[in-house]
Amino acid sequence: MRAEIIKIGNSKGLRIPKAILEQCGLKDTVELTVKNHMLMIKPYEEVREGWEKAFELMAKNGDGSLLDEETISHSWDEEEWKW
Repeated sequence: MRAEIIKIGNSKGLRIPKAILEQCGLKDTVELTVKNHMLMIKPYEEVREGWEKAFELMAKNGDGSLLDEETISHSWDEEEWKW
């Protein structure tokens, strides 16, 4: 698809048809990257988005224990590490 770059104040912009936005899952905020002279646009995802709710659900379900309760020790811990 061919698209025109338009002037928006002192900047430039690109009109993206609604159907393409929906197909790509793009909402109000996007992440832009440039790679090999190509502009890549992808949905912006907050780092750790949803973690708070997941931790609340874990606590509610009593699922807060570590899967590897026992620590793994190594000779390096005793011989080389300065405690």
